[in-house]
Amino acid sequence: MRTDLFDFELPEDRIALRPASPRDAARLLVVRPDAPLEDRTIADLPALLRPGDAIVVNDTKVLPASLHGRRIGRGIEVAIEANLTRRLDGARWLAFVRPAKRLQTGDVVRFGSEGRVCFLNQLDATVEAKGEGGEVTLSFALHGPSLDQALEERGDMPLPPYIAGRRAADERDRADYQTMFARDEGSVAAPTAGLHFTDVLVGALRARRISLHRVTLHVGPGTFLPVKSDDTADHKMHAEWGVVSAELADTLNASRRAGGRIVAVGSTSLRLLESAAAEDGTLSAFSGETSLFVTPGYRFRAVDAILTNFHLPRSTLFMLVSAFSGLDTMKRAYARAIATGYRFYSYGDACLLLR
Repeated sequence: MRTDLFDFELPEDRIALRPASPRDAARLLVVRPDAPLEDRTIADLPALLRPGDAIVVNDTKVLPASLHGRRIGRGIEVAIEANLTRRLDGARWLAFVRPAKRLQTGDVVRFGSEGRVCFLNQLDATVEAKGEGGEVTLSFALHGPSLDQALEERGDMPLPPYIAGRRAADERDRADYQTMFARDEGSVAAPTAGLHFTDVLVGALRARRISLHRVTLHVGPGTFLPVKSDDTADHKMHAEWGVVSAELADTLNASRRAGGRIVAVGSTSLRLLESAAAEDGTLSAFSGETSLFVTPGYRFRAVDAILTNFHLPRSTLFMLVSAFSGLDTMKRAYARAIATGYRFYSYGDACLLLR
């Protein structure tokens, strides 16, 4: 399909720079097939679902993967920004850096001269290799848990460009940009639909006999990237690692047989569940990488509803929701959201898509 079909205009003042407080006070646009759009709040979610439904959240934990430092040892020191994207081993990471043209293989980048707690005086990394588009391989002087602690001290939360371009990350983001389910560290972006959940909301869901389950998909930097090709068929998704346990697969299969719906919280949960599903929708254990790219025409097998934020134009995420509910429907929904003041993107409001 033509990529420009998924374009739309979004006023800058609709981009949320901070989340709602409390989190479940965010607005919720309910999108049903052949029914009027409905304005609710996240706190209404239990009433919008049915007893026996199964909610699936992503329990990945976001790394403080945004680093600021300087090139040392060669001429004038140059300020360097690095966003870690994928761990290669105990000491090496792939990263996007700026300005990449000021780095050469063998250069040393020093991140910080002091930590948030008094751990060590500096964290050095050597540029081991350079790739295309600003991607480099950084080999850190520390290894394993020592490196993890140093990154925790010096790193900032990797806010999406549409937020980071308007304000710097701060200590509030360390809590705000992490879901209440986060436990398995490995993401460089938050599964943002999960940011809306609170203990009160989870309690209300359980009281209505709506079960809540966890999968893990480590979110990569590709989640921020618009599709640059003119046709969706020419776009290649970044692979992301995920796992669905055999026990969870059996539980969700049983829920569906009993008439319950599977409700994916966010596109990450949805893509992982669909990757673990057979043609008839039966789920099996899954562990590995998925690069599933969902566009209109895709036949959904495992997921019956989605809770998701409002996404970037021309993004793979807007294509996914358009595949689920229909492109015309989602364009109408987004136009309504823009006109009535819904807040967009990672810290914004959400929509509930029902099939």
